[in-house]
Amino acid sequence: MSASGGGKAIVAALAANAGIAVAKFVGFAVTGSSSMLAEGVHSVADTGNQGLLLLGRKRAKRAATPEHPFGFGRDRFFYSFVVALLLFSLGSVFAIYEGIHKLSSPEELTSPIVAVVILVVAIVLEGFSFRTAVHESRELKGDATWWGFIRQSVNPELPVVLLEDTGALIGLILALGGVGLSTLTGEPVWDAVGTICIGVLLGVIAVILIVETKSLLIGEGAGAPLVRTITGALVGGPVERVIHLRTQYLGPEELLVAAKIAVSSSLSTEVVAEAIDNAEARLRAAVPEARLVYLEPDLDRSDAGPVDEALDPSPR
Repeated sequence: MSASGGGKAIVAALAANAGIAVAKFVGFAVTGSSSMLAEGVHSVADTGNQGLLLLGRKRAKRAATPEHPFGFGRDRFFYSFVVALLLFSLGSVFAIYEGIHKLSSPEELTSPIVAVVILVVAIVLEGFSFRTAVHESRELKGDATWWGFIRQSVNPELPVVLLEDTGALIGLILALGGVGLSTLTGEPVWDAVGTICIGVLLGVIAVILIVETKSLLIGEGAGAPLVRTITGALVGGPVERVIHLRTQYLGPEELLVAAKIAVSSSLSTEVVAEAIDNAEARLRAAVPEARLVYLEPDLDRSDAGPVDEALDPSPR
């Protein structure tokens, strides 16, 4: 899937989370609600996360150096991985700890209406951020499901923002439920239960993000549909077939393609060189993100030969 886009979604999420964090901490100071405190820490973590995503995008634009000849595109994967770790440590672990603490030492809420108002306003602001992320993701998603987009997208920021905003909206509803039940029943234990639920939710989202960004960070190849497109673009003219193919994303918008292509033994060196140039041109036209292309001509020593497993990789 395309890797472009995501900047507006990150900025919208950063602005929304920064304002929401302040409001939630004010609400906690007034009410003493552990759900509000957990949500406040969650919003602070999210604000920092958006800053890290923007930093990763900026650092990824650095020019290649002799020490890093393939550039710094993977910085975007690295900072997205750091975001997932922070979401788990600052969001999930803290919320679960705070919820367990409140279960053992429950405290009555004061001015719960303040917490309710802040949470409702926060839901509206998070909804705006979520809407922006969905709008930016829809074009890249294509016909895939949202879960498929999160699993297969090589853009590391949009899945992070989408899952963060989804978790934030659900977390706000859980916090609202905890505060509401505590107010209606007079039992502060519900506020603590809501806090623990928020922590578990954030933990699940963080684990999903860690798994997905780790795959990109350690070096992920193109998916099966794109591999078929690459193979089809390379074959043509003197290029009889692709003997084997290796791909790897060096960044969200930069794909490395290395292939051994079969040509006839009767061709001259000039014809082979021209065939390689033409195959590379076809590939770049069909797959613009194929920035680095290395093609090796070889003789086709079999009529068909076994299909290289790399030509038909299974999706993650």
